[in-house]
Amino acid sequence: MMITKRFYREKGQQQKKSAKRPTGGMVTYISLFQTVSCKCKLMQAYFFQQLRTVEMADGLLEDQFDTTVKMSTYLVAFIVSDFQSISKKSQHGVEISVYTVPEKISQAEYALSTAVTLLDFYDDYFDIPYPLPKHDLAAIPDFQSGAMENWGLSTYRESGLLFDPEKSSSSDKLGITKVIAHELAHQWFGNLVTMQWWNDLWLNEGFAKFMEYVSVNITHPELQVDDYFLEKCFTAMSVDSLTSSHPISTPVENPAEISEMFDDVSYRKGACILNMLRDFLTPEAFKYGIIHYLKTHSYQNTVNAHLWESLTNICTSDELDSGRLKLDGFCSKNRAESPASKWFMEDSVDVRAIMDTWTLQEGFPLITVEVKGQEVTLKQETSSFLWQVPLTYITSHSSAMQRFLLKSEKDVLYLPEKVDWIKFNVDLRGYYIVHYESGGWDALINQLQQNHSVFSSNDRASLIHDIFQLVSIEKIPLDKALNLSLYLSKESEIMPVTQGFNELVPLYKLMEKRNMEELENQLKGHLVKLFKTLIDRQSWSDDGSVSERMLRNYLLLFACVRRYPSCISTATQLFQQWKESDGKMWLPTDVSLVVYTEGARTDEGWDFLLEKYKRSVSPSEKWMIKAALSYTPLTHKLQWLLERSIEGELMKTQDLPSLVITVSKNPKGFKLAWDFLKTNWGKLVKKFDLGSSAISRMAVGVTDQYSTREMLHEVKSFFGSLAQDQGSGLRSIQQALQKIQQNIRWMDRNVPLLKAWLDRNSL
Repeated sequence: MMITKRFYREKGQQQKKSAKRPTGGMVTYISLFQTVSCKCKLMQAYFFQQLRTVEMADGLLEDQFDTTVKMSTYLVAFIVSDFQSISKKSQHGVEISVYTVPEKISQAEYALSTAVTLLDFYDDYFDIPYPLPKHDLAAIPDFQSGAMENWGLSTYRESGLLFDPEKSSSSDKLGITKVIAHELAHQWFGNLVTMQWWNDLWLNEGFAKFMEYVSVNITHPELQVDDYFLEKCFTAMSVDSLTSSHPISTPVENPAEISEMFDDVSYRKGACILNMLRDFLTPEAFKYGIIHYLKTHSYQNTVNAHLWESLTNICTSDELDSGRLKLDGFCSKNRAESPASKWFMEDSVDVRAIMDTWTLQEGFPLITVEVKGQEVTLKQETSSFLWQVPLTYITSHSSAMQRFLLKSEKDVLYLPEKVDWIKFNVDLRGYYIVHYESGGWDALINQLQQNHSVFSSNDRASLIHDIFQLVSIEKIPLDKALNLSLYLSKESEIMPVTQGFNELVPLYKLMEKRNMEELENQLKGHLVKLFKTLIDRQSWSDDGSVSERMLRNYLLLFACVRRYPSCISTATQLFQQWKESDGKMWLPTDVSLVVYTEGARTDEGWDFLLEKYKRSVSPSEKWMIKAALSYTPLTHKLQWLLERSIEGELMKTQDLPSLVITVSKNPKGFKLAWDFLKTNWGKLVKKFDLGSSAISRMAVGVTDQYSTREMLHEVKSFFGSLAQDQGSGLRSIQQALQKIQQNIRWMDRNVPLLKAWLDRNSL
C-alpha cells in the first residue's frame, strides 16, 4: 500500500488531503480487500463499502470498512479529508454522493443529478445492476489525472466535476457530463471486467470513451454530443498517421511504456473503431454482444479475443442455452423483425477477423475510389497493411446509406444507375479517409458550392478533413482543397466550421515560425473574410443551442485575436465594465473567455485578471482566466507566468501542462515555452513521471507548429542529449520530431501554391 498526501489552498490556508491506494499495476491480481483507516475527529474517510467507526484511546477514530467485491488492485482507493457532500439515491437504490471542499459544495448539484441519471442508464443498458451499495464522486483540488475510475469512489479534477451556474459555459457542461459518463462506464468496462494486461488498455479506455457518447446522447440530448464524436476520430488520425504510432493492442514491459499507452490511440481510436463496429453490426446487435461479454466475464480479466467471441457468437453460447444470459428475446427474432439478427444466424460474420486488422496493426486505410459509369473501383492504398473495411456510401441519386465490406486490396461494386457523385464514409462512421479520383473531388466540390445541405454536417466536416489530409500526403494539390473550403462562407454548423478552422489556422501558424509576415497576414485576412457573415451574426449572449453557443465562443475568439474591429470594440467595452465592477458584473459565460483574452492585452488588465484568478473559487472561471493570461502579447508577463507556475504556488500542478502548451501557441510565446521546457525538463519529469500524459502532451504540444530545419535540429539535439531515464526513448518525442518534419515538407511544397491561390481568390 502507498499513501500520498496532497496540499491545496483555500482562502489562503493550506489544507491537507490524503488519498490511499495500492501501488503497482498488476491488473491480473483480482482480490478481496478490507480497509481500515485512522484519522482525527475533524476529518472524514470515504471508501466504497459501508463504514463502521470506532473511537480509539488517543482521541483518534478508526474507520473499518466492509470487505470489497473481487477487484483489481489498481481500482482500490479511499480518501481522508474535510470535504462536504450532497447525496441522492438512484432508481435502483444506489446512494450517490458528490464530495468537494466546503467552499464549492454549491457547485456539486449538476454533477450529482448527472451521475444519478447516467448510473441508472448504465444499469439498464448493460442489464447488469451496479454491484456496490454506493458510489462517491470526489472533486480533488489538485489532480494530475483528468479523472480516475476507482470502483465506487471515482475521483475528478474540480474542473471535471463542479459546475457553477453563474460562471460555467456550455462547453464546461458538456465536458463535465462526458467525464462523469466516462468514469461511470468504467464501473462496468474496466472494473467489473478488467483487461488482462496493459497492452489491451483500450478495452477499458476505448470503451469508456465510446460509451460517453452513447450514454450522453440518450440521457442529455440537449447537449448534442453526437456533433463532436468525429473530432475525436480526426485527432486520433493525426497521431495514427505518423510512423511512430502503435497498434491499439501492443506489448508493453515497463512503467514508462505503460504510461504512454494512455494516449489518443487507446482512447480515441479505440472509441472510433468501436463506433464503426457498432454501426456495422447495428446498435441492437452490438448492445447485446457487449452484454454477453460483460455477463460472461464479470469479475475476470479479458483479452481482445473474448470481446470478439461475444460479438460473433452471441446467439450460440452455452450461457444462453443454460438461461444464464437473458437477452430480451433478441436471438429468437426473425430477420423480418430485426435486420441485426442476420449477423448471428447462418450468415454469421467473423468479427475477430475484421477487428484484428484494426487492433493489431497501426494506422488506418486510405480508400481510393474511381467511378466509371456504374462501376466503382475501390482500392486500399497502403505500404504494408491490409484492413477489412466496413464501407458506407451515398450517391447523388440516393441519400439512403449503402454498405460494402472491403476485404481485399482491390474490389469493385456496381451501382444501379450512373451518378454525378458518390460519397463514402457516411457521417464518419468508419475510421478511414477517402480519395476520389477521375473528377470525383470536382463533383463533390461543385455540389458543396451549389447546395451543401445535401450532405449532413458531419459529412461536410469529413470532406474538409479528408481533402486536407490528402494534400499532406501529396495525393492532391493544395488549390483543390482551398477551392473546397470556399463553400464555408455559406456554412453555419459547428463541425464543418471548426474543422475548416482546424485545417486552415495551422497554416498561418507554420508561417509565424518562419517569419513570413506578409503571406501570414494575407491568409489571416482571407479567413476573416471567409467567415465574416457568420461572425457578424453572433450575439454576445448565452442564447441558442449548446452547439450554437460553443460556435459563438470559437468565432468571436478567432475574430478578436485576428483584430476584427467590431469584436475588439465590444470585448473591450465589456471588459472595462466588468473591471469597473471589480469583477462582480455578470458576463455571458460563452463569451467570457473572449472578454478576458481582450482584457489581458494590457498590463493593467492582465494584473486585474491575475488577482481575480487568485481569488476565484470557480474552476470554470479560473480555467478561462488562465487561458487569457497565457495568450497575452506581453512577453514579460508570459515569462513571469511560466517562472511562477513551475514553483506550484500560483497554479496547481495539474494546470502546468496546459499553461505551457497555450503559451506555445501564442505568437509571442512559442520561443519562451520551448526555452522553459528545455530549462525545466528535469523538474517536469520528476513532477509528472516519465511517459505520463503530461510529459507527452508538452513534448508534442510545444513543438508541433515548428516548421524550419533550424528548429528541427534544435529539438532533435535537445531530446537526443537526454539520458534514457530522462525520456530520450519516449514515443511522444518521436512523434514531435516527425510532426516537425511533416511541417517542413508541407511548407516546402505548398507555400508558392498558397501565395498564388490567395492572389487569385481575393474575397
